[in-house]
Amino acid sequence: GYYVDKWKKLLIPNSSPTKAYFDTSDQDPFCMYNYLLDITTWNKSIRKGFINVKITDYAGNTVESKMNSEASTFQQYKRVKILTGFYQDLDEISRISLTFSTKTLIGPKHKLRILQMRLKSLNNPER
Repeated sequence: GYYVDKWKKLLIPNSSPTKAYFDTSDQDPFCMYNYLLDITTWNKSIRKGFINVKITDYAGNTVESKMNSEASTFQQYKRVKILTGFYQDLDEISRISLTFSTKTLIGPKHKLRILQMRLKSLNNPER
């Protein structure tokens, strides 16, 4: 890797236009591993809320997603794509756990019934 202040010299030779995207977070060690979570649900009623993802590898190491974007709307048989990120990257995932939350203190608790789910690494698309 390179220090961010040195990227300008490396990426913009001869004043050619260049875009750079950094996988960073706001906490030490400042790296972020991004995943795309693709979910299809089969609830008859519309559900609106947030998904928290935990992944575990075969050695028992567990990491929890840290990105918390706006609430997603889940409808029956409609695919929803959510960008999520982790501070640590696990090579071989053995288990994925999802927690659905509406983040409201009052009102009924709802379940999200998942028909299909895919978690794809954006940093390592071959996985």
